[in-house]
Amino acid sequence: MRIALVSLAAVAAVAAASPALANETRVEARTGVIWDGSDSEAVAGGAIGYDYDLNDKFFVGVEGSADKVLTDNTRVSWGVGGRAGVKLTPATKLYAASTWQSKFSKYGNSAVGVGGGIQQDLGSRFYGKAEYKHLIVGDNTPDADLGLVGLGMKF
Repeated sequence: MRIALVSLAAVAAVAAASPALANETRVEARTGVIWDGSDSEAVAGGAIGYDYDLNDKFFVGVEGSADKVLTDNTRVSWGVGGRAGVKLTPATKLYAASTWQSKFSKYGNSAVGVGGGIQQDLGSRFYGKAEYKHLIVGDNTPDADLGLVGLGMKF
């Protein structure tokens, strides 16, 4: 959890010092698969975030999320984290991300997720994205992996 809090503090500090450019709030619905080496399950959820432009090429952002493994005996995993990346084109963002997530009961304890993704604008207000996270669980619980695709709206 300390890694996630330090990462979030660093993102917030850089974002506070950034110039005002085309910053954007984003809201998305997403779905995907979680697996831990021996089992895989479907996941659905959503996220809300805010991206801060550092200049015309680089950005940082913060995000909150809620995801649910679509089986019995699991609960919603709440997450908070950040991302940093580069704009490959004005409509395409490539980024690295880190999050802290509360536990999915089937997949062990709370986790720190590290990974990345790509986000592509679909017009001026909508976007699609694909993201991968490796969930570092700890406490002798196997790590898990999470692949997500999402559709969202920018404000």
